Amino acid sequence: MQLIGNIRKLTTRLGDPVDYQLPIGEQSLSMNPLIGRSLAMTYLGEIHCIECGRKTSKSFNQGYCYPCFRSLAQCDSCIVKPEQCHYFEGTCREPEWADQHCMQDHYVYLANSSGIKVGITRGTQIPTRWMDQGASQALPILRVKNRLVSGLAEMIFKQHVADKTAWQRMLKGAPEPVDLSARRDILFGECEQALQQLAEQHGESSLTLLHDEPAVEIRYPVQAYPEKVASLNFDKTPLIEGVLQGIKGQYLIMSSGVLNMRKFSGYNLQLTSL
Repeated sequence: MQLIGNIRKLTTRLGDPVDYQLPIGEQSLSMNPLIGRSLAMTYLGEIHCIECGRKTSKSFNQGYCYPCFRSLAQCDSCIVKPEQCHYFEGTCREPEWADQHCMQDHYVYLANSSGIKVGITRGTQIPTRWMDQGASQALPILRVKNRLVSGLAEMIFKQHVADKTAWQRMLKGAPEPVDLSARRDILFGECEQALQQLAEQHGESSLTLLHDEPAVEIRYPVQAYPEKVASLNFDKTPLIEGVLQGIKGQYLIMSSGVLNMRKFSGYNLQLTSL
């Protein structure tokens, strides 16, 4: 089997285990059946912007050309730091895009990927966000009215819990299970005053504490985890080959190393299954 085309990030469907598809060219390749088989992936030297299709010599922000990186709201720094959202200041790059993506209900959640962390996502991105991060457990703990408030709430929680995933640790195996509901209740107690102040500033309806949401358990299609995590990079090694041993988050776990497929969105590849 051989396919050629520009790739996008892996798409996911929650199952037992997670079902992975790789968009390549006009096709969508089912990846789970390839686990245990040898793959050869060759970067063919071209990158096309995932937004406008323009050929670009360098990828910015995981798949964009420089003009799109500079102009699109989805590439603004406030996407990474939502507490810096400037929509209400009238300086958003694309207010109509923000209406559909930022001015919608968001959720603050706890996840267990390399240990407990706090994060945020739009309601429409549940559970996709958790699978993209390689979380084995996840629990929504707060519903808020927009991205700004979600970022401010996350700032409160991350004084007590991490907000980053240690991706190397995540790729070494499944984390020890934790009681996310118990951790949520502790956090609510620790952050009660700060959350009340946030609600007073943005309106009582701006956030809702979620006491009864069930935790989501996620299992990934992995036959073997690496003892040592070695990162693979098409810019340094145009030909990457080895046995596909599993998939977790946006990473292909190969016998030769791990490959972050989202990082190389827009790259033109030849993929061969041996």
